[in-house]
Amino acid sequence: MAKAHISHGIRQVTLCKDGKGKAGLRLLAYDNGIFVSFVMANSPASLAGVRFGDQILQMNQANCAGWSTDKAMNALRDANGAAILLAVRDRPFERTITMLKDSANRAGFGLKNGRIEKIVEDSSAARNGILTDHHLLEVNGQNVIGLSDKEIGRILENSVRDVTIAIMPSKTFQDLTKGMATSLVRESMDHRCN
Repeated sequence: MAKAHISHGIRQVTLCKDGKGKAGLRLLAYDNGIFVSFVMANSPASLAGVRFGDQILQMNQANCAGWSTDKAMNALRDANGAAILLAVRDRPFERTITMLKDSANRAGFGLKNGRIEKIVEDSSAARNGILTDHHLLEVNGQNVIGLSDKEIGRILENSVRDVTIAIMPSKTFQDLTKGMATSLVRESMDHRCN
């Protein structure tokens, strides 16, 4: 199966379940909506292009607004494994920014545990409106959630001069990952390029 193309806006996604009856994602109720809080690597959800932070608007034509986490997970568990139809809004809390690294191959921001902690004055990050207190989600389409700052630094360093990053306010990121084991995110989340 080929990986789905990601675009901004609302898209229809058809999921199936794997041989163990799993779709490979966790859902969480947040701000009266249902959001994806985890996508397992190489799972049906991953292959269909579902990403951390996506909002599930409908599941099998049922509106999800106002659902609890339990109701969403039960609906997913009880759905026909051959075809689960989702209406997905691509990461409504995300900002995507493209910038140029400087002549020293730096982007101009500092990280601590994946969170942007500082912006270098007069850097590309500063000129492009990167904000502190945001978590880095992707670098050039590669999910970096759960990776160490050193690993993220290597990805940034090895990227071309034009760098596209996806960020999310840290408060939202922390709410979506609350209670999730760091080892699960680091070892099992899909970290491939979208």
